[in-house]
Amino acid sequence: MRHTRAHTANRRSHHALKALRLTTSKGGAAHPRHKMLLDGTPYRGKAGLDLKSKRVVRAQKAAKKRDDNVSEEEKAARKETGEKATKEKK
Repeated sequence: MRHTRAHTANRRSHHALKALRLTTSKGGAAHPRHKMLLDGTPYRGKAGLDLKSKRVVRAQKAAKKRDDNVSEEEKAARKETGEKATKEKK
């Protein structure tokens, strides 16, 4: 079925790229509207995902897991010598 020029132009005008609308948060950072920033800046009363604190929590969990795998004798020996808890490769 044939499309007129007006119909084709109308469709193409809706496919045009639109400029990105930015909003400034209370912290002063520019971000797209209705999108939460991942740096911990609050959006609608809630803080976004704070990757830095998430990394710290993950590192603490990993350190605890490593310490759980080490025997009590090795822990005592490390405390005496001042070594950090590192897992030995076998």
